[in-house]
Amino acid sequence: MATIALVDDDENILTSVSIALEAEGHTVKSFEDGAAALDYINATPPDVVVSDIKMPTMDGMELLRRIRQTSSLPLIFLTSKDEEIDEVLGLTMGADDYVKKPFSQRLLLERVKAVLRRAQAGETPTAEEEKKILRRGSLTLDPMRHACVWKDQPVVLTVTEFLILEALAQRPGFVKSRDSLMDAAYDDQVYVDDRTIDSHIKRVRKKFRVVDREFDAIETLYGVGYKYKED
Repeated sequence: MATIALVDDDENILTSVSIALEAEGHTVKSFEDGAAALDYINATPPDVVVSDIKMPTMDGMELLRRIRQTSSLPLIFLTSKDEEIDEVLGLTMGADDYVKKPFSQRLLLERVKAVLRRAQAGETPTAEEEKKILRRGSLTLDPMRHACVWKDQPVVLTVTEFLILEALAQRPGFVKSRDSLMDAAYDDQVYVDDRTIDSHIKRVRKKFRVVDREFDAIETLYGVGYKYKED
């Protein structure tokens, strides 16, 4: 079980999320702004940070920037639907994932579990875990750790991006509609539109092209969806 720093200026969210996380066995340290959270994180690093973006004193973006100066500590943002620009900026700065408000507690718990698994990516997988690793040509996906490798180079994906890519790579050559990709990546209580999936695909391609400028394994079929082309 993990120690989680929860940062939000909404007392109701602090209370409800703390209860949900603690029910899973986690230890939760709650803070109402980024400045107070940063002092704690620097003194006693938790396993994961779950943070709102818009907060007084120090917002989530500044908190992430300060953390990334010295640490790769996993961070999940809680973000409102109108914060798409902040989402893109946060991903660029190194946020691990996003959960959009309003969100189900189950969705957040799954995201926390996923980033914790990914933080263990350096550990040698057990024989049982090895069976679950997905290999498609130059691509290796480790779902237990949410670790992604392309041509022996690590590609850091958010949990949502990982789940979308995994859904595509499970059946190379088969077209996945946007609706099926939404089902793979999102809780059924959370609404997202087609453009959200398109944005995720765009970011996935961009991340892969950092390590391979010729990356073209994800093909768009306009009006239909996407498919993975195995090399």
